[in-house]
Order: sequence, then structure tokens, then C-alpha cells
Amino acid sequence: MGYILRAIDETETIKISAAITTDVVEEARKIHNLSKTTSAALGRVLTATAIIGSWQKNEKDSITLSINGNGPAGPIVATCKNDGYVKGYVARPGADLPTRESDGKIDVAGAVGQGTLTMTMDVGMKKPYTGTVNLTSGEIAEDLAVYFLQSDQVPSAVGLGVLVDVDYSIKAAGGFIVQLMPDCREEEIAKLEENLKKLKNVTSVIDEYHDAEKLIEILMEGMNYKVLEKREIEYKCNCSREKVEDAIVSVGPKEIREILEEDKKAEVNCYFCNSVYNFDEKDLERMLKKAEDINKNREIIIQDNF
Repeated sequence: MGYILRAIDETETIKISAAITTDVVEEARKIHNLSKTTSAALGRVLTATAIIGSWQKNEKDSITLSINGNGPAGPIVATCKNDGYVKGYVARPGADLPTRESDGKIDVAGAVGQGTLTMTMDVGMKKPYTGTVNLTSGEIAEDLAVYFLQSDQVPSAVGLGVLVDVDYSIKAAGGFIVQLMPDCREEEIAKLEENLKKLKNVTSVIDEYHDAEKLIEILMEGMNYKVLEKREIEYKCNCSREKVEDAIVSVGPKEIREILEEDKKAEVNCYFCNSVYNFDEKDLERMLKKAEDINKNREIIIQDNF
């Protein structure tokens, strides 16, 4: 279980969100059998997604963050509803790279490579909102700051980190997102920039204090602020056999008939939690009838409308 703190300064022009996600990232590591490099990469994406998900207004609102790079890790995806549950996956979980010789840090940028960052927000409208920017560093935090500036015109500072222990377990994980509103004063911006320079390593602070408020204290040193909300977050997948059945039915009668003729069975693996769902011939025949009934009802509705 992790948590997020949301805070705002006294002028209400600096919004701060800080998260401790050590347990969340450790759960993802165990589920996906991640390497040290993919633990760091997916962990950063999970942390950012959980923070942004906490900004949504309604419980069913959701945010999906996709990193589509050409590096050895492949695409990285995380999604979160405004209910505190976050989940994600990396296409090639075993991909690993040596630590960088320049600074001894995990080479997330090398694992991600060049590509795009896409954010999709579903807030109950007819179509979800989707924004895409090119990756500028592959380090995730810098790329998100670019996204907020280019897509939302909101100057932001983003810090994300994952500290992997010698046994590959997650020793510390978390991060922050600070956003400046249009009326933010120059003196406040100067203080914030000074504080950001002092905060050189996010994971070292998390490893020492395991406290999101400590992150906020460092970021907001010399400024008054108040904490608005504390929210628990957890790695959790909401897949189920019923949802998978509905997904198979939705592909239509023709495709289900083809599965019956060729294999007489189906196996579906969930990307997010690695759960495996098996369906035999009787299951598929039942789903075929359901898909055919849905199609008949659609035809009746169409005829009634003309």
C-alpha cells in the first residue's frame, strides 16, 4: 500500500502532489518478474499515473499513460482510475541494461529509447481525450514535464525515482509533480527553483524518510502551504472471468466461430496481472449464442429506426 499527498501553497498558485509507491512498485515487480531496469522504468510510470489519477473528479474517471519507445524494454503502460488502484505492464519485463558508467544510475532512458509519450483521459465524455508528445529524454519525469507544458500549457516540475535493492526488491519508490498556475508570483517561482536544486535525488529522500510530506517540505521550504488530501494507492487489477467473456463476445460471432472451428478453446492472459483465463468448447458455444443474440437485437433496432 502506498499513498499520495496533495497540497497547495498559501497563494493557491502552486499545486504539489507527492507519492510514496514502494509497495506498489514491489507488487508490480513480483507480478511481472521485472529486471532492475524495467522495475525502475515501470515504477516511474506507475507513480506518475497514480498521482495524475488522484487529480480526477469522479471515481470512474481514468488516466492511461503510455510510453512507446524503441528501446529494449518496449512499450510501457500504466492506468489508474480515481479509486486509488493502479496497474501497468512493460512489454519485455526481463530487459535489462548495465548501470550507467557516468553516474552509476539505472539506465531507464536506454531501456526506453526514442519514441512518444501518450496520455489518455476518460472522464465520461463520448471520446476520451488523448495527447501525445515526443520523448525528450526517456527518463519519464522530464518527458512528463514537457507533456504538461506542450499539451496543457502548465509549467511543471516532475521528479520520479525507484531504488532497487541488491536482491532486486524495491527499496524505495515515489515522486512528485509540482504545477504552477498562471498567477504564480516570480518570487515564489524563484524559491521553488532554489528548492528543486537542493532536491537532487528523490529516492534518497524517500529511502531515508519514507514520508511524502518530507518531499513537500523540501519542495516548499520558505513558503507556506497546506495539505489538502491524503489518499491510499494500491497495485490492483480489476480483471475477471466475466469481463474477459464480455470482451470475447464483443469481437462478434464470426471471430468466435473461427476460434471454435480452429481450436475449440481459448486462452486469454491479462497483461496487467498475468492471470490466465481458459475457455472450453462449451464456453465458446455459449458466448457465440450470446454474440448472435446481440447482433439480432442490433438489426431489430436498426430496422425500427428506418
